[in-house]
Amino acid sequence: MRFGLVLFTSDRGITPAAAAAAGERLGFDSFYVPEHTHIPVKREAAHPQTGDSSLPDDRYARTLDPWVSLAAASAVTKRIALGTAVAIPVEHDPITLAKTIASLDHLSDGRVVLGVGFGWNVDELVDHGVPPARRRTMLREYLEAMRALWSQEQAEFSGEFVEFGPSWAWPKPAAGRHIPTLVGAAGTDKNFAWIVRSADGWITTPREQDIESRVVRLQQMWRDGGRDGSPHIVVLDFKPDAEKLARWEQMGVSEVVYGMPDRSEPEVLAYLERLAVKLTGRLAVASS
Repeated sequence: MRFGLVLFTSDRGITPAAAAAAGERLGFDSFYVPEHTHIPVKREAAHPQTGDSSLPDDRYARTLDPWVSLAAASAVTKRIALGTAVAIPVEHDPITLAKTIASLDHLSDGRVVLGVGFGWNVDELVDHGVPPARRRTMLREYLEAMRALWSQEQAEFSGEFVEFGPSWAWPKPAAGRHIPTLVGAAGTDKNFAWIVRSADGWITTPREQDIESRVVRLQQMWRDGGRDGSPHIVVLDFKPDAEKLARWEQMGVSEVVYGMPDRSEPEVLAYLERLAVKLTGRLAVASS
C-alpha cells in the first residue's frame, strides 16, 4: 500500500512545487491537486459537505490550474506520482486536454494519474456548456476520445459530444503507457458500475462512510464485470491509525492520501514531517 498527499491549491501558502518536492523527500509516493475553473457567485448547486449552496472553504474560488501546478511539481521531482483529485475534463476541449495531459506524462517520465469527477457544482458546469443531466455520458466520451488520441497513430472518434476525423497527435504518454484513470465520487453502486465500465479505480470522497464495505463491494462488482486484476482504490484519510491502515492494506486498498494545509511553506513542511513520523516504516516500505 502506498501513501500520498493532496494539496487543495490556492494563490496563497505553499506552492505545488514546494509541496511535491517535500513529499518526495519524505518518502510519499503521490501528490494530488484539485480543479475548479471558477465558482459562480449566484449558485443553486448544493455542496456535498454543507448540503446547500454555501462552500466550506474559500479555496474553491482560488484553486490553481491543476496541470500548470503539476507541471511545476514535475520540474522539481523525479519519482513521486502526479495526479488530480479531482479534475473535471468536461470543462475543457478534449483534444487540447489530451495534449496537455500527454505532454505532462511525457515530460515527467510517465508519472501522471488522472483523477476525474462528474462535477457536483452544476452551476460551474453550465457555464462551460455542459448539460448537467448528461455529464456522466459526456465524461465517458471525453475519456474514450482522449485514450484514442493517446494510443492510436491515426486517432478518430465519433460520439454525441466529441467528434473528430483521422488525426495525428503527439506526444503520446510515456513509453506508450496507459494513463490510470480514477473516479472521485461517492461509493454507490451506480458510481461503481461506471468505474467498472470506464475507469481503473476509485478515489473516496472526504465524507465517505463505511469505507471497508464499499471497498469490498467495488471489488465484487469489478470481478462480476469481467475486469482483470483489481481496481486501484485511493482512500482519503485524516489521521493515521496503524490498526486501520493494516486492515485497509489487507483488504486491497492501493493508496492512502492525506490532505495538506495551504499555509506558509515552513508550517506545511513541519506538518509533513510530523505526518511522516507517524507513518515511519510504512513510507520506507512504500517507497523502497
